[in-house]
This record gives sequence, structure tokens and C-alpha cells, in this order.
Amino acid sequence: MRLPTPTKSQPVRTEQIILFRVSGQLFAVSSASVKEVRSVDTLAGAAKEIAQAGLRKVRHIVQRGEHSLYVVNGAMHFGLPAFAPALVFVLRHTRTALLVDGIEKMTTMTRLQALPQAFCNDERDWYRGVTAIDQTVVPVVKPEGFLTPDELFLLDSSLQPKASDSAALDSAACDSAASQAAGGPPSVFEGGGLESTSTTNFPCEPASLKATSDAPVDSEAGTAPLGFKGADFAPTDTTNSPSIPQ
Repeated sequence: MRLPTPTKSQPVRTEQIILFRVSGQLFAVSSASVKEVRSVDTLAGAAKEIAQAGLRKVRHIVQRGEHSLYVVNGAMHFGLPAFAPALVFVLRHTRTALLVDGIEKMTTMTRLQALPQAFCNDERDWYRGVTAIDQTVVPVVKPEGFLTPDELFLLDSSLQPKASDSAALDSAACDSAASQAAGGPPSVFEGGGLESTSTTNFPCEPASLKATSDAPVDSEAGTAPLGFKGADFAPTDTTNSPSIPQ
């Protein structure tokens, strides 16, 4: 009698994620979406303040070569109380640098649950879905959800010089050229890119998990508990607050 050939079980797909906090609230983001993690101190000499009416969550821009990054205040984006950010996430394939409290830990996500119907407003554009980590439901953010195309258009438009500003810049350029021709010292642009040794770079990861509406949400086995839903967490230390305004 020939026994049936046992079928091989499909390997469980996983995705590496970073658990982080904004105003004490826990969120998750794919580690493949985070290009760099930096201290807010590195923004002090590189960030340029901007003001765009109706978009209070963005108050600074950082120029990196030919590209500009908009610094998004995570608390204002999610509608949470103000906080003192400690870290900046430079998000891959976006123009967003996200201010956060700090990193809780890195772990593995095996299931991504589709958003419940209770999420019916802007948050459907903020999150890929939810996952469960040690009996706590955690929303998984979309990197591209922090700045919509319309918001990027508004921000880019606010940076375009006006006609009077262009004339002033042309005059300043002529004065600078005349000064250099006369042997005067060249002008120096203060700022530039983010240059710091306190940088964490994350390599590219495999394809991300797809959200499902019927699959259970499991957390990584053996990870340290983060606490149950509704647990109180220690407030963020606000001493020695960074120079970036809230």
C-alpha cells in the first residue's frame, strides 16, 4: 500500500518592522521604508524654517543635494498632544523626515490585518493596516501617507521665489560676483545636508506583507512584552529639549 506523499507546508512570510512612539502612542513602520535614523540634533544646522498656512505639521525643510526633505511633526500629523522629539526617520522613496519620540524595538510581523471599518477618515491613507505585537494592536503606517501630493504641491509652491525676491537675488548675485572679482572673500552657504556620525542606515528588505481581512494577526514568538492595551507608559523625558520647535 502506497502512502500519500506529505505536502510541504509553505514557509511563513515575515516582515521586519520598527516599533516607535509618537506622543507616547505606539506605531509600526516597515524597516525597509526607513532609510536612516538620526538624532534631532543633526537638524539644528541643516533645517531651514518654512511656514505654509494650513499645514502646521511641516515647519522645516532640509536640503540634501538636489533633493529637499520636509520635516513632519508626527504628533501634529496624528492629532496627538505636543511632544519633544528625539529622533528623525528619513523615509525611503519619499520626501519626508518624520519626528518621533524614539524607537521601542525592532521585531518581526507575520500577519497584517486590514483596517477595521471604524477607520473611515484620513487615517485610511495613514496606515497600511494593523498588526498584533504581544497582545497589543499596533497600526502600521504608510511612509507615503505623511504628505499627500496636494500637500507636497503646496509646500513646493511656497518655496518658489516671488518676482521681487528674484530681482533681489539677481542683485545679490551681481554684488557677489563683483566682490569676488575685486578679490573679496566668497560667500558661504551655512547649512547643507545632514552630516553626522550618529546615523543608523537600514538596508532594503524583501517585499512587504499584504493586508488581509480574514487572517489572524500574530506577533513574533519570544519577544519581550510591551504591555497590554490600555497600559500606562512612562512619559517621554522632555529635559534638554532639542532646538527644533514643536
